[in-house]
Amino acid sequence: MACYGKGAERMRIGYGFDVHSFAEERPLLLGGVRIAEHGGLLGHSDADVLLHAIMDALLGALALGDIGKHFPNTDPQYRDADSLLLLRHVYAMIRNEGYKLGNLDTMVLAEQPKIAPHISAMQRQIAHALESHEGQISIKATTMEKMGFVGRGEGIAAQAVVLLLADTD
Repeated sequence: MACYGKGAERMRIGYGFDVHSFAEERPLLLGGVRIAEHGGLLGHSDADVLLHAIMDALLGALALGDIGKHFPNTDPQYRDADSLLLLRHVYAMIRNEGYKLGNLDTMVLAEQPKIAPHISAMQRQIAHALESHEGQISIKATTMEKMGFVGRGEGIAAQAVVLLLADTD
């Protein structure tokens, strides 16, 4: 007979997606890295679309809701919040549930800016926040070939898939 309560599974998989439109007057933060050559994204917090997708994937893996549940955009304390701090908080919740990161695979969808020059710095920031090694963090980027709102340069989207492992240590 299978067990289906929290902590009963040895592996859990989560998926996250987020999207934000551009807001030129704000700084652009992606994966916890400031990208100076481009304007930022609109959002209640710092609008780090990549970290938001990662947080939703982590929370989803353990059926803990989404970032809107934990950090509502109606709560003034999260106004311009640092998403790296929020990610650390989410990961503490994951650890408290008895899980640790197996690996993380992400995709940033953007026409501009070019993401590749910033991937190593993003991997370092995310690995540190998730108490893991950079080799556990995959960040890829693609354009939308000029199609849709991302293709028209109106914003950035990100997807994340995470594997969590029961921590038996």
